[in-house]
Amino acid sequence: MSLDIPCDVQAPPLVARLVERHGARWVDAANVAAVTAEPGDLVLFFSGDPVRFPECLDVAVVLPELQAAFPGRFAVGVVVPTDEDAVARRYGMQRWPSLVFLRDGRYVTAIAGMLDWTDYVARVAEALDLPATRAPTIGIAVVSADAAPSCH
Repeated sequence: MSLDIPCDVQAPPLVARLVERHGARWVDAANVAAVTAEPGDLVLFFSGDPVRFPECLDVAVVLPELQAAFPGRFAVGVVVPTDEDAVARRYGMQRWPSLVFLRDGRYVTAIAGMLDWTDYVARVAEALDLPATRAPTIGIAVVSADAAPSCH
């Protein structure tokens, strides 16, 4: 996978810097399955449009500091802006900017928006200790063919 930003994508310099200087990887709709299938903890950064969500630039600056506060605990993937909506649907993510935590390819939790440093550190520590779970996406209820009718 190339770490170069695709030529047709315009990412804000502070977001692109995550890949260029801090070892993050670009994630798009084409490679998200492969990237997220790798073992370990991964944080996907959904920056959003910096005009609509100016705090995304703050999160882009804080994210390497969070990674340094938890050395070796998680890798970072930066979702390319043009594919954010498609990738966000996989994880039920509806707020920008957001950090989506995955472990061994499975959803763990998400942290949306910009937080105070102490709150971020506490929330990231909590996320790294949580078990993987089902992403909060729209699901289809499964009912057994032999289930008794019930209101509940």
